[in-house]
Amino acid sequence: MAAICVFCASSRTLDQRWLDLATATGAELARRGHTLVSGGGSVGMMGALTEGARSAGGRTIGVIPQALVDLEVADLASDELLVTDSMASRKIVMVEKSDAFLTLPGGLGTLDELFEVWTTATLALHDKPMVLVDTDGFYRPLLDWLRNLADQTFLKPAGFGLLQTTDTVPAALDLLESHLT
Repeated sequence: MAAICVFCASSRTLDQRWLDLATATGAELARRGHTLVSGGGSVGMMGALTEGARSAGGRTIGVIPQALVDLEVADLASDELLVTDSMASRKIVMVEKSDAFLTLPGGLGTLDELFEVWTTATLALHDKPMVLVDTDGFYRPLLDWLRNLADQTFLKPAGFGLLQTTDTVPAALDLLESHLT
C-alpha cells in the first residue's frame, strides 16, 4: 500500500468535530493498509490523526523540525520520527516519504504545505496525487479565489486540475487510490 501524507491543523483550540474528522481519517488510512505520513506533532488534528491511525493498527511516520520537538509537541509514539533542521526541510522530507497527499482543514501551516506540493506538481517536480477534503465547505472561499486565478490565467487550468477536491475522507482516499494503482 501507499504512504499518504496528511496535512491538517495542529491547533489546540479546535472544535471537537475537527478532531473527530482527523481521528476518523487516520483510522480509515490504517484500515485501507496505508502508512500515514504527518507533520510529526502530537497536538490538535495532527495528534488525533496519528492516534486514529495507530488505534486501527496503522504505521505512522512523523516529520518534525527540531524547534517543534523543543516545544514538546513531537509525536514520540511514531513508528518513525524524522527530525529536520527547519520547516522548509520538513516539507522536502514529507514529499520524499509520500506517495500521495490529502489535505484536511487547517490554517497557515496546512496551506503552506498544500501549496508547496501543489506548486512543485505544477512544475512537474513530482506527479503524486493530491486531494483536498472540503468538509462542510471549509475550503470553498479559497477554491473560489483559486478558480478566479485560473480564470485570469495566473494559474493554468491544467495546474488547477492537479488538485482534486471532495467533501469526504473516504471519497478522497478513493481518488488517491485510483491514481496510485
